[in-house]
Amino acid sequence: MIFLFYLIVFLHVIACLFLIAVVLLQQGKGQDLASAFGGGGTQTAFGPRGSATVLSRATAILAAVFVVTSLALSIVRPKGGGVLDQVAEPAAAASPAASAAPKATPAAPTPAPAATSSTAPAAPAESAPAAKAASPSPAPKK
Repeated sequence: MIFLFYLIVFLHVIACLFLIAVVLLQQGKGQDLASAFGGGGTQTAFGPRGSATVLSRATAILAAVFVVTSLALSIVRPKGGGVLDQVAEPAAAASPAASAAPKATPAAPTPAPAATSSTAPAAPAESAPAAKAASPSPAPKK
């Protein structure tokens, strides 16, 4: 089975190289300077053409060989696994959520910012006792 796989790979590579050569050897339909700048608009993509040349027939045959060998390679491939199967997994395979958690202890929570209002705040009362003025007031809740 391995011999068949490498035989198909060899045929596939040969077909690819010949297909590249045949496509590069073909002459384009519009060969004048006007067609390079969009002047060849009277020709249609699937319009009438002349008889098929040897190169166009070779292109069709090589394209068919390319498709057949591609399908055959997907069917006959060795089932031994890929390169990623050979990579050793880490020893401690923890859940993704546990590995994403930070290791440092969290800092003390910061107080929420005071809510803003569209009106100006009231002036502090002058008759407030000194003990109340020294302690910060909690932020208003929404």
